[in-house]
Amino acid sequence: MRRSLLPVPLIIALLNLAACAGLSGRDPLQVSVAGIDSLPGAGLEMRMMVKLRVQNPGETPVDYDGVYVKLDVLDKTFATGVSDEKGSIPRFGESVISVPVTVSTLRVALNTLGFVLGDKPTGKLRYKLSGKLAGPTFGSTTFQADGELALPTP
Repeated sequence: MRRSLLPVPLIIALLNLAACAGLSGRDPLQVSVAGIDSLPGAGLEMRMMVKLRVQNPGETPVDYDGVYVKLDVLDKTFATGVSDEKGSIPRFGESVISVPVTVSTLRVALNTLGFVLGDKPTGKLRYKLSGKLAGPTFGSTTFQADGELALPTP
C-alpha cells in the first residue's frame, strides 16, 4: 500500500508547477512616462518624481507591491528609482504610478562630456525605460519601453 501512494505527492507537485508556469503567459504591460515633477535634491544628486502610466491589456488584474524603474539615455543609465507603492492595475485598465528617481550629477556631467566630445545624436535622443512591478506573493512583472525624442534645432 505504501508504494502506491508514493507517486501521488509527486503528481501533485508536478501539477502545481505546471499551473504556476501557465500564469506567466499574460500580455505585456504598456508603460509610458505621464509626467515628471522636480523634488528637492541633496549633494550631487537631482531628484524627480516620475509618473508612469501603466496599461494592462490582459484579462486579469496585475497586483504589485513595489516598483523599480531605470531610464537609459543614449545607451547609458541616466536615472533609477524605487517605490514601495502597492496597488493593482485593473484588467483592460490603466493606473498612474509615481516613482521617485535619482539622477547623479556626476553621471549627467559624464554623459554631457561624451555628448560634447562626439557622441552627438543626429537630431534625436534615444531612450529606454525599463523596470518591474514586484508581485505581492510570487514573481514580478517586468516592463520595457523605448523611443526617440526630437532635439531642438538651433
